[in-house]
Amino acid sequence: MVATMSDLSQLRQKIDEIDLAIVKLLAERMDVCRQVAEVKAGTGTAVIQPQRVREVLTVRRQWAIDNQVDPDFTEQLFRILLSETHRIEIAEERNEIAPSKTAEVSGSAPQSALDTVACRIDHVVVAVANLDSAMLFLTSLGFKITRTQDSAIVTADAGGVTVVLVGPGDPAVDAHLSAHGSGVQHIAIEVLNAGFVQQALAEAKVPLLTDVIVDADGHEQVFTVLDPSTGVQLGFISRTGHRVPISGQNVRALFRALAR
Repeated sequence: MVATMSDLSQLRQKIDEIDLAIVKLLAERMDVCRQVAEVKAGTGTAVIQPQRVREVLTVRRQWAIDNQVDPDFTEQLFRILLSETHRIEIAEERNEIAPSKTAEVSGSAPQSALDTVACRIDHVVVAVANLDSAMLFLTSLGFKITRTQDSAIVTADAGGVTVVLVGPGDPAVDAHLSAHGSGVQHIAIEVLNAGFVQQALAEAKVPLLTDVIVDADGHEQVFTVLDPSTGVQLGFISRTGHRVPISGQNVRALFRALAR
């Protein structure tokens, strides 16, 4: 059977119908959350129930696994949902009129290419002169430290937040630390398609450090040069493989590209 544009149109219509059903279910869930807020307020129950949060996330991850949906992706969705329901519970106590909002993604402003495809901050890479001290600091905050294949690179995760720590010992990293000291080296923004972003930025004459780089895990990334006005470099990442963490080799290769 040969697929046609008519088939694509029908499938998109089906997606639209599913998305509408999801939005209606979200509205129903928010209404129930308002009722929960009333019960909590009337019984003096704390808004945040850590054990309940952990149970919700664990159960939803299992539901995702049972239905062949990536559990990490599902957890991201439910963390956003929990954040919104918490906001609603607190907002119900405030006597303020909700601001008026429109359906346009960017309001009345023209939508840029990046605004079209940017999703969230995926991770932040921080170069540190003392890796042990940096790990101790993040551990004290509640981050979970995971070592990569590279002994000088670790990831620190808490909920949906990932910080990548890069310690000294490699000439490229040492050069960066010598020039800039410890601090944020780059911020990685998850986008729908890194190639689309690379083309849009090139057309806008944005100085780029790399073309699209694809690692063994299917992470597609493109990087800007270090901006002297902010001291920050931006990376744009899209995933074409399984949802797995950034590898130490990936980060190491970036620093060496910077040193060229």
